[in-house]
Amino acid sequence: MTTAGQEIKNVVLVHGAFADGSGWRGVYDLLTAQGYRVSIVQNPLTSLEDDVAATTRVLDLQDGPAILVGHSWGGTVITEAGVHPGVAGLVYVSALAPDAGETTAQQYDGFAPTPDFVIDVGEDGYGFIKPDVFKVGFAADASDADAAFLRDSQVPINMSVFSTPVTNAAWRDKPSWAVIATEDKAFDQEMLQHMAKRIGAEITNVPASHALYVTQAGAVADVIATAAQKAASAA
Repeated sequence: MTTAGQEIKNVVLVHGAFADGSGWRGVYDLLTAQGYRVSIVQNPLTSLEDDVAATTRVLDLQDGPAILVGHSWGGTVITEAGVHPGVAGLVYVSALAPDAGETTAQQYDGFAPTPDFVIDVGEDGYGFIKPDVFKVGFAADASDADAAFLRDSQVPINMSVFSTPVTNAAWRDKPSWAVIATEDKAFDQEMLQHMAKRIGAEITNVPASHALYVTQAGAVADVIATAAQKAASAA
């Protein structure tokens, strides 16, 4: 647990669906240059339970309080895993934020569809973003080369995770921040704003695509550093 005056220098980054931890490299470089100890979770994307377990293993390795950061599906993961006693604050990066007892899929109810974000689901129940619309749907503001790398290094997700209820909602007890991409094509903008406001997050809006953790690494790193400073002061 964080104690009064204890500096927070640990950051744990959790990627979302259709991706792996390598996309955090820019955020990692910026934060480590500022003296933070940054760890990156590699989610298997096989189940909520498996992703939470992967995140918890990394949290267990921290040598003090940490800021836990999740992008997209990673928001659901940190919502569940964030009850870990070592977590001092949560940062949601264009991320999902269900409440206890809710599924991730329920977060979409009542919001506009996202026709540019197209998922192809195989017979085994795992989904990829359709390659020919990957750039416009996921990484419109990335260079063609970076978008192609993200497209071709996709990690499929077990689509059943979206119907798995969350047991805990760490944001009910931990201070939260949200970085929202205003040009996000994976989520309706009203949905992102609604989720962030519901959890009481301090919101930063950034003109970016869903891949803002790559394309706006500076803005994301700044919010994480702010969260570390404010969570330490609040404790």
